[in-house]
Amino acid sequence: MKGKKINLVAADMGYGHQRAAYPLLALGGGEIITVNDYKGIPEWEKAYWINMLSSYEKISRFKKIPVLGKLVFEVMDTFQKIPPLYPFRNLSSTSTQQKYFFKSIKKGLGKDLMDKLSSNKLPLVTTFFVVAYMAEYHNYQGEIYCIICDADVSRAWAPIDPKNSRTKFFAPSEKVKKRLLMYGVREGNIIVSGFPLPPENVDDKQVILKNDLARRLVALDPKYSYREKEKALLQKIVPSCLDNKKVQPLNISFAVGGAGAQKEIGAVLIKKLANIIREKKVILNLVAGNRQEIADYFKQEIKNCGLASSKNINIIFKKDKLEYFKLFNECLHSTDILWTKPSELSFYSALGLPIIMASPVGSQEDFNRDWLMSIGAGIDSLDIRYVDEWLFDALDSGRLARAAMDGFLNANSLGLYEIEKVLSKKK
Repeated sequence: MKGKKINLVAADMGYGHQRAAYPLLALGGGEIITVNDYKGIPEWEKAYWINMLSSYEKISRFKKIPVLGKLVFEVMDTFQKIPPLYPFRNLSSTSTQQKYFFKSIKKGLGKDLMDKLSSNKLPLVTTFFVVAYMAEYHNYQGEIYCIICDADVSRAWAPIDPKNSRTKFFAPSEKVKKRLLMYGVREGNIIVSGFPLPPENVDDKQVILKNDLARRLVALDPKYSYREKEKALLQKIVPSCLDNKKVQPLNISFAVGGAGAQKEIGAVLIKKLANIIREKKVILNLVAGNRQEIADYFKQEIKNCGLASSKNINIIFKKDKLEYFKLFNECLHSTDILWTKPSELSFYSALGLPIIMASPVGSQEDFNRDWLMSIGAGIDSLDIRYVDEWLFDALDSGRLARAAMDGFLNANSLGLYEIEKVLSKKK
């Protein structure tokens, strides 16, 4: 494939793995290879992945059922639980989750794909730890890299035999590096790069990012309270926001997770913000991803609230996942607040986006939430029934503007370019 410099491999499981791979699309020659649904995948492997994904999505949706749903989800989540970071200790023992996947790999899971990809001997870059297992076990002929997709990770992300592994890791932070060291990964195999963000929202000089941030700070600080306090800081980074007092609608993007488990939050937002949307004071983007049933659900809720003809409410949907990512990234240019569970989208706070956090789903999202809180970019959602009150209190106080700036200052937006630097040194 023309221009291909790496074999870029992800998994089609929700959005996290493919979203992390999307910024490297050009290096992959315009192709993301999907480990659980590539052309020519053996039927037994496809069935294996379908069964596993179906079970996870059912349990994720089942979680909202009182008592029993929570209990079932907690049992599943135990397999991917992340232990407390402190004290520093040896956590290199193989986990149940690893043993589960490795048993299938020994039976041939992934061998067909690794044999096919090995012919060009390009570096293999994956956003899914199981692919790294496969590459090592089935003797992939090129270098192996794994991009970490969360702010902290379970034992499963490190190799089965970390001391003798040749897999190298792109870590989003020093904290993740420390975690990988606890799991036994050699320090020389860890590169603290930052999470790869889409180049159309950043660029290596951050010109696009800063233009979006300057516009956003005006919308997030209507009373000028934050900008007044932080004049000196803003003068150095985004000076154009200081003299701009243009009144603009507040633009909120609510993103549903891959399993569609929190779509009801979007329905409540439509109802509670309906009057303000009619008054053109708010623009609401409902991010349905590539899920037609979620898009249809939002469409019906919009109709029920009499907003079908409003230009201030949009559904972000594309059936093709890569086309969805492209549309979503375009939407972020005009987004002022990103409302989502603390998934891989937590790293998008580096774009200067304040994150209003819905309830975490799973252990890794608990840690993502903690990370967002620690850098000041995340705000827990309060009672959604009163969103039309507390959201605008946060806006008037400058709290959301501060969260936007904290995300820009404290999270790394240049992960893609750090990863490219490393890969460009490889033949």
